Amino acid sequence: MAKIHLDTDLGGDIDDLCALALLLRWPDVEITGITTVIDDGGQRAGYTRYALDMAGRSDIPVAAGADRSCGRFRYAAGVPREETYWPQPVTSAPGPLSDALALLRRSIEAGARIVAIGPYTNLALLDEAHLGLLGQADLYLMGGHVHPIPVGFPQWDNTMDFNVQFDGASARYLLERYSATLIPIEVTAQTALRRSHLPALRAAGPLGQLLARQAEAFADDEQYEQTYGRTCAGLPDDLINFQHDPLACAVALGWEGVTIEHARVSVEMREGWLYERVDEAGQAIRVVTAVNRWYPPRSSHAVGLLTRTRSLRRHERGRDRAAARCIRS
Repeated sequence: MAKIHLDTDLGGDIDDLCALALLLRWPDVEITGITTVIDDGGQRAGYTRYALDMAGRSDIPVAAGADRSCGRFRYAAGVPREETYWPQPVTSAPGPLSDALALLRRSIEAGARIVAIGPYTNLALLDEAHLGLLGQADLYLMGGHVHPIPVGFPQWDNTMDFNVQFDGASARYLLERYSATLIPIEVTAQTALRRSHLPALRAAGPLGQLLARQAEAFADDEQYEQTYGRTCAGLPDDLINFQHDPLACAVALGWEGVTIEHARVSVEMREGWLYERVDEAGQAIRVVTAVNRWYPPRSSHAVGLLTRTRSLRRHERGRDRAAARCIRS
């Protein structure tokens, strides 16, 4: 059984909730703990507990990590309107930072893979308190921008990499010291949550209905269909959001539809922004370089939440049937 610890900024971009749903549906996975980052008095931890309660998994420990007031972040990030994104007011779950770091430490000592799908602040704080502890961990970091983004997808630069740039000092600390697996934005930009997925989500029980609700709200707020779906040839016209975080979780679980290459990468801070580049003098890491094809993972439970858009266009009907089966299962 795979052990996973999720470090997340759930409550903002909706792909964090999609990632949590993927982990909950994937068989033979033990979630040893969840820590939140950029929290605001435990608001994100409260959202996480609410989602777990919906899924009948209140047994999973949750702890509020680095607060947005800690002074390490680029700005004080908030969350979308609660009354729009959540069906009822959600009680915050505050707690001391030490609880979150202790939960992370227990997960590492239990052999869990650490999957960071928000800024890497909690991980850096843990290692600063227990120097070298992260060297024992199998780290999966969503973020980074190592190679050019393929034609047909958003031509983002490093400044668009939220997880790395929101706390560049913590990202630099980790990337200079540890051999993590990086799931960078040039690959996650090739994934999509689509309007065509919403009927299956609505039929998938309370958590699926929450995902559909948030997807519709996010589509209204962000207008990705107009910004990216209708301007990027590699993306579907009905794009709602990218699936950055579900892809990172799938990689940590051993999903075989990606290419992972070994590389040495150095980082440099320039004018307040962190840049990564392949450099023989850099830290040895693993980098996801491609989502290869429509490749069903070992478990069909996760397929509906992880979409490879190029292959979907070639295999549209088969994909939609598979997605519906996965989300309902």
